[in-house]
Amino acid sequence: MAVSGQKREVTAKEFTKRVGIFEADVIAINPTTEEYKTILGRELKEDSKATEYLSEKDGVAKVRVDVWLKDVKSDFIEKVTFFLEDTKRVNKDGTKKQYVNSIGMCSWASSEDTLPTWFAKRDYRVAYTGEEELITFFRTWLGNLDFSKDDCEVTLDWKKVIAGNLKEWRDEIGGEWCASIGALATVKTLEKEDGPVSYQNIYNKAFFPGYSIKKMRLVNYNDAAVIRSVSFKKSKELQQHERFVLNVTGEYGCKDYYTFKELHDYDSESNLVESDKVISTDGADF
Repeated sequence: MAVSGQKREVTAKEFTKRVGIFEADVIAINPTTEEYKTILGRELKEDSKATEYLSEKDGVAKVRVDVWLKDVKSDFIEKVTFFLEDTKRVNKDGTKKQYVNSIGMCSWASSEDTLPTWFAKRDYRVAYTGEEELITFFRTWLGNLDFSKDDCEVTLDWKKVIAGNLKEWRDEIGGEWCASIGALATVKTLEKEDGPVSYQNIYNKAFFPGYSIKKMRLVNYNDAAVIRSVSFKKSKELQQHERFVLNVTGEYGCKDYYTFKELHDYDSESNLVESDKVISTDGADF
């Protein structure tokens, strides 16, 4: 037998980052090592810390909540991560506390007496750090619930959650209250010694009902003039996807690279930070 030729080059498959809005289903919450394999199709290394969700710093308990989303139109699967800690949430100068009520709505107030009447009609308590983001996600995900009914309740059992027990939420996956959820895929860029490094990320401070993506296709929310017109609307006139857009674009909104186009492959050349471009103050891009 004769053998000749050149050795085949084997290269690792590069993970393609994606950006944009997308409609997704929740497929896992804080998956176990086995679920990484059976649900996510990923084999964890023996030394992986992916399933180490609990931690502690300066005596304060912390928990990381990874909610895995699957795009309804493609093979894109990614997690949105929430970080919670066992401390009551107050503003920077300590003059206000954040409260959360029994249907997952949050409100800031200097005292219970100053809470809005509509908010205080439900049972409430002081919120914990990181709780608002997670409960906001759950409210959007459980889109088939009628939040106007007196018997409706969406709360976090804090003692269980901070201990890493998310069974009641894991059990909701695929349940009757669940709906698809709209999310924003972004790229986070960090400066390292060898230059900027980018990572896939999912914005975790706002979401929209999955069905609303049909409305978002009809409007160019990448246009600053469109954003301004939405911001002039009265709060009660805003639709959920419009509130999402204002959250993302607001002063405390998304700091990653993003676009309101539908989910597509990320082009590093379009990211000024990663491509090391400089915006010209006398050109059309200013």
